[in-house]
Amino acid sequence: MTDQGVRRTVDQVPATACDAASDRSREPVPGGADEPANGGAAGRAPGGTGAELAASAPPVSPAALRRAERRAERITAGATELEQRLADLLRGGLITAEQSGPALWEETAARMVDAQAPGLAHRARELGALAGAGADAPVRLLEECALLHLLARAWLRRDRLPEPLAATVRSRVGLTASPDGPAIRDDWLVLAQYDTSDSRLTTRRIWLHGTASGRTALLLSYGAAGRAPDLTLPAGLALDAELTPYPGAGQPRMALTERFAPPAATTVRPPGTTTSGALARYGAALRDDPWRESVPVTLERVVPVPDGDGWQLADADEDHALPVGAAARNRPGLWRLVALSGGAPVRVFGECGPRGFTPLAAWGQGPGEAVPVC
Repeated sequence: MTDQGVRRTVDQVPATACDAASDRSREPVPGGADEPANGGAAGRAPGGTGAELAASAPPVSPAALRRAERRAERITAGATELEQRLADLLRGGLITAEQSGPALWEETAARMVDAQAPGLAHRARELGALAGAGADAPVRLLEECALLHLLARAWLRRDRLPEPLAATVRSRVGLTASPDGPAIRDDWLVLAQYDTSDSRLTTRRIWLHGTASGRTALLLSYGAAGRAPDLTLPAGLALDAELTPYPGAGQPRMALTERFAPPAATTVRPPGTTTSGALARYGAALRDDPWRESVPVTLERVVPVPDGDGWQLADADEDHALPVGAAARNRPGLWRLVALSGGAPVRVFGECGPRGFTPLAAWGQGPGEAVPVC
C-alpha cells in the first residue's frame, strides 16, 4: 500500500519509479557500470562517424573502418526518416495508426532493416502489435512512440552523450559489441533461467548474482527456432566462474568467459529489498538506460495476495505492494509461489518494470533451494 494506506496499482508504478530516479540521481545502480559517466565528447559536432563502432575493439583495418562508417551513415539516414514518420503520425493523430493496424509499422520496420538498424526495426514492429490492442492502446502507443523518438534522437546526437550512455544507444539501435571487462570472478548464484521464442530464434536468459561482488548479471544464449540453446544453468546452482561485462550504462549483460568448477547446488540466497526499494532501483536504472523494460530485483519478506482479478506482492513489514505483471498471472509458476508462501512471507527474485513484477524464483521461510516460478 502507499503511505496513505492504499495499495499501489499498476498505473502508479511508472510515476513512482520516476520519482525514485529523481530522488536518487546520485546513487549507483546495483549491478550497473563500475565507472561513473564522464563528459563524453560534448564538444564534437552531432552525427559522428563509424569510428565509434569499433572504439572499444582491437585495431581494425581501414576497409573495416570504412564499412563501419557506411553503416553508421545508413543508420543515421534511417533514424532521420523514422523521426519524420513519427512526426507525420502525430500530426495525423494516433487514430490513423489504429486504423492502419500492423501494416504501417511493418513497412516502417522494413525501412529500418534496410538502414541496418535492427533495434529500431524491432521497436517499430512492437508498435504494430499495440495498434488496437485494448482500451489503453492509444496511451501505450504514445508512450512507445516517445521512447522510439528518444532513441532516434539519441543516435543522431550520440557524440554529445557520455560514453557509457552512447554505448547503450549503440546497443539499442542494434550494433553488436564485445565484452570489454574488467572480468569479475565470483561464486555466482543462478537465480533464474527461462526461454522466449519467436519464428526465428530461441533466446535463453539466465540471471546470476555474485556473492562477493554483489553484481547481478544476465547471460544470453541463443538457439535456432524450436531448438534449445546450449547453455543450461538451472536455478539453485552456484558457479565459480569469471564473467566479463558488456559496455553500456547500467548494462547487466555479461559473458561467461571461464569456469573454474562445475556448478553445484547451494542454499545461499541473494539479499533482498522492499517493494519501495525495487521501484527505486527501476527508477535509477531508467536514468542510465531510458529504454530498460525491467530490472532484476529480489524482494524480501513479501506475501502474494489476491487483488481483484490479479495478484500483488505485499511487504510483510510495510504498507506497500507491487502488482504481479499480467503475463505472470497466467503461468503455473504463480500458483507454485502462492503454495510456497501459504500466507507467510517469502523471498522472491524477478523482474520489476512499469507494468508490474514478474516472479522468476522464490525461497520459503525455512532452509532450502530456490523454487523456479517462471
